[in-house]
Amino acid sequence: MAIVNDEVDAVVVGLGWSGSIMAMELARAGLKVRALERGEDQSSEDFAYPKPADQYGYDKQYKIFAKPKSAAVTVRHTTDDNALPTRQWGSFCPGNGVGGAGLHWTAVMLRPTPTDLKLKTYADETYAPGQLQEDMQVQDFPVTWDEMEKHFDFFEKVCGQSGTTGNLNGEIQPGGDPFEGPRSNPYPLPALEDTLNCSMFREQATKMGYHPFSNPSANVSQAWTNPYGQNIAPCNYCGFCSKYPCLNYSKASPQTTILDALKLHKNFDYKTNAEVVRVDLHDDKKTAKGVTYVNENGEEVFQPAKMVFLCSFQFQNVRLMLLSGIGQPYNPMTGEGVVGRNYAFLSNGGVTMFFKDKEFNPFATAGATGVMFNDVSPRPGFEDGVKYGFLGGAKIHSSQSNGNPIGTALPKDVPGWGMGWKQGMRDWYGHSMKISITTTCMSYRGNYMDLDPTYTDHLGNPMARITFDWKENELKLQQYLKELCNNIAREMGPDISHDSFLKPDSHYDMRPYVSTHNVGGAVMGDDPKTSALNKYLQSWDVHNVFVPGGNAFPQNFQANPTDMIGALTYHAAETIVKDYIKNPGPLVQA
Repeated sequence: MAIVNDEVDAVVVGLGWSGSIMAMELARAGLKVRALERGEDQSSEDFAYPKPADQYGYDKQYKIFAKPKSAAVTVRHTTDDNALPTRQWGSFCPGNGVGGAGLHWTAVMLRPTPTDLKLKTYADETYAPGQLQEDMQVQDFPVTWDEMEKHFDFFEKVCGQSGTTGNLNGEIQPGGDPFEGPRSNPYPLPALEDTLNCSMFREQATKMGYHPFSNPSANVSQAWTNPYGQNIAPCNYCGFCSKYPCLNYSKASPQTTILDALKLHKNFDYKTNAEVVRVDLHDDKKTAKGVTYVNENGEEVFQPAKMVFLCSFQFQNVRLMLLSGIGQPYNPMTGEGVVGRNYAFLSNGGVTMFFKDKEFNPFATAGATGVMFNDVSPRPGFEDGVKYGFLGGAKIHSSQSNGNPIGTALPKDVPGWGMGWKQGMRDWYGHSMKISITTTCMSYRGNYMDLDPTYTDHLGNPMARITFDWKENELKLQQYLKELCNNIAREMGPDISHDSFLKPDSHYDMRPYVSTHNVGGAVMGDDPKTSALNKYLQSWDVHNVFVPGGNAFPQNFQANPTDMIGALTYHAAETIVKDYIKNPGPLVQA
């Protein structure tokens, strides 16, 4: 018989960004809240200087990432293929433990645009019928820019976002992104300092008519006290950020911005090593009565709760919905069902340039250090998408996230080992910079998630299965960006350069790291026939289950997802506290 805990008002599954935000807002409203985290506890004290300054431990052995033996997924390109499990992380690396992926992110913090929120409407108004792929199934977010703006603003203050404002109340500002949506307030803090690659890229991009601006950052540029009273230290540009916990208390994470304040609430507690295996439903299947988890002793524990919040990583949220029978599973053959629908990822690529006479000092940098431009983005006035037949765009940037020696860029003729590699490192370390792309990724009928019929996890439950491959639209976009980036690189005059972009016949490769911006699978929308969640991230089918996270995105935009995930979580929390608690039931009528 399962152990039964005391009942709580809200159980939060996962204590990364969305779980920490939701738990905080519900605890502030006076609810009894309990968070369940699959991994270990992790505090800022665990990562005090110099512990994280260990490339082999954090970048290669993945100290703070989920372990494939407990969190693997299976992956295939099409329904005709056999999916195989991930034996080690490659193109994406989910986090583990308290803080989740919010502990190891690069901290580039960027809003989507108003067009990103209404992409289906934009596509219908901009492209001729039949011009885009027939199997593309992009959707609008069911929220407007005006609804979201105050939540972006608040979350950015929680994080101490640093950057240069581009659009303040509709007035375009010098030095910022002229294509961003109007802000009600400037960035909380000024932008990070430029490194040499930043200033070189900014100068060249400006010469060529683009509109570069400093990467918006959650590595704080100055000391900051956030709305919860948490103090964040100014970044010291230590060079250990992306894939590392912050050793200087300077990178916004659940640990540095929310959790210490949350722990002061006596109506909040949390349990670690608590792996939730299902949401338990009442007999009518319309409400949840709690969740079941397996504790550190391997015992099943039932946690009764009036509300359930699935706040794990994107594919774990989708998997828990499928394992629990919440919502109709998606069928790519018929297009019916919603849970698993519209899984999307993103692609990257770029040009690496080597300059004999330049010292870029890559070891002195913040994770988000860089300069980008968003001229290539779906928006009114951008005509090349229609001209070249693709929907989407990319942020084009020169970033310098770290200077770690293992895996540093070297010219292609340098051997990969031995004396030749050592000589190459002596000759070229610190003499290279990149022009990179981070692209949009549309959603398609055949890219989706379900439960694997063959492989199970360490508890005997089916793994999540991802069916995903690049589509013609994304490959056309890559060819367009290849030419654009190489044009900029040629103007900069490097001694050596080489590029890396998807080819017109490329397939998704799970092995090289790309990003951890997995989205979709339990998307939000206005129609329960094409979405699993309504605009408040509430299940259409089980009204006391809410599912914040990247899973709610109908497709992937070119901005990094964390700002949107945080803002959507605040948007949902506001309505739950204001309306749902007093009158539980569907917040949107189907």
